[in-house]
Amino acid sequence: MDLGISGKRAMVCASSKGLGRGCAEALAAEGVHLVMNARGAEALEETASAIRAAHGVEVVTVAADITTEEGRAAVLAVAGDVDILVTNAGGPPPGMWTDWDRADFIAALDANMLTPIALMKALVPGMIDRGWGRVVNITSVSVKSPVAVLGLSNSARAGLTGYVAGTSRQVAGKGVIINNLLPGIHDTDRATALDGGVSKAQGISMAEARKNREATIPAGRYGTSAEFGAACAFLCSAHAGFIVGQNVLLDGGATNTTL
Repeated sequence: MDLGISGKRAMVCASSKGLGRGCAEALAAEGVHLVMNARGAEALEETASAIRAAHGVEVVTVAADITTEEGRAAVLAVAGDVDILVTNAGGPPPGMWTDWDRADFIAALDANMLTPIALMKALVPGMIDRGWGRVVNITSVSVKSPVAVLGLSNSARAGLTGYVAGTSRQVAGKGVIINNLLPGIHDTDRATALDGGVSKAQGISMAEARKNREATIPAGRYGTSAEFGAACAFLCSAHAGFIVGQNVLLDGGATNTTL
């Protein structure tokens, strides 16, 4: 299927590895030029070089922490008139409800709620002026089914979900489509970190921790960044104009819900 976005320009946050990279690669495969961001310059440049070589698209890189005002300013200074925005940032650390204080919640909100909102406020007006735009926010399965040890993420990402629910319906008529992608466990560094925590807490091997988690997923495995990226690319496509303000689960069926 031709997604109808060849020649468009996308900004993809936290895209040197993991799910962000999967999204960047899938968009590049459709002929989309990229502005890629991540904190680590070396990994970012390696990924950008690989994407240029594989797909022949223009790739601009900005090594910066997108969750800070300075980082956002640096990225937005070179983003230009992007047609597509994919927001993404690492999740806050796991723990229990007794572990966190106000500063922890403020940090989580800054990274996983207020940063995507700031980027949308900066870039969506231009999309409206041009009559076309796509925004995909990478959030978490936790907004559908909270994860006890990820209370900071549960809270911040749920706040972003509420913001998108209202905002998406205000801009859809102007050609700008905003949706959220909700990943469950994918084979990324985040999954490795979570499995490591379980391994340490339960005194089991990493392999056992992963096997136990896979057993909770009806698909029987972790997701891949490539299939996640493909879903992102479709939501950014010309065919997704009637999908507005939705929260799309990619979790292998792990969330046991009817709606």
